Amino acid sequence: MTRKYRGFSKTSKTPRRAFEKDRLDRELKLCGEYGLRCKREVWRVGLMLTKMRSAARILLTLEENNSRRAIEGPALLRRCLRYGLLDESKQKLDYVLALTIPDFLERRLQTIVFKQGLAKSIHHARVLICQRHIRVGKQIVTIPSFLVRVESEKHIDFAPTSPFGGGKPGRVKRAKLKAAEKKAAGGDDAEDEDDED
Repeated sequence: MTRKYRGFSKTSKTPRRAFEKDRLDRELKLCGEYGLRCKREVWRVGLMLTKMRSAARILLTLEENNSRRAIEGPALLRRCLRYGLLDESKQKLDYVLALTIPDFLERRLQTIVFKQGLAKSIHHARVLICQRHIRVGKQIVTIPSFLVRVESEKHIDFAPTSPFGGGKPGRVKRAKLKAAEKKAAGGDDAEDEDDED
């Protein structure tokens, strides 16, 4: 028997039917709308959703007074509430079954940065995150797929080291300033030479 040395589980699951037109169109639309890099990001969220829904489905088959349902049910609902997937009025396991992929994609850091107006487009938001311009609280986050908690949402801002957040200017701006200074200094020298002639 072969041993499995992999210490982690798969994070995404490929679709059963590779060339199903409806699904391909749906995934491409999600990739464009939420600025995703590839369809694997959609599949990853899909797997997360599948695991959550299957857990809720198993808990719903148990009786109301079952100890497992009494512990795991509220824990699952608390997690959904913490990440903003469900609101206070929908604190039942039935609502977990109604969750969709766009519900998860709305809670990504990339989407929230764009919706808060820190970026010009959804793609610009991804670039800002990857280039270490965005922080959540005091921590710089470089992962666009980071799921933002409800209480952390108001603490999303530009990093203090970023040029957008009051840090030193970037490489291009520094080069332009240097060139402008050189031109100003060079222009003065040229005028002095003209006066001497």
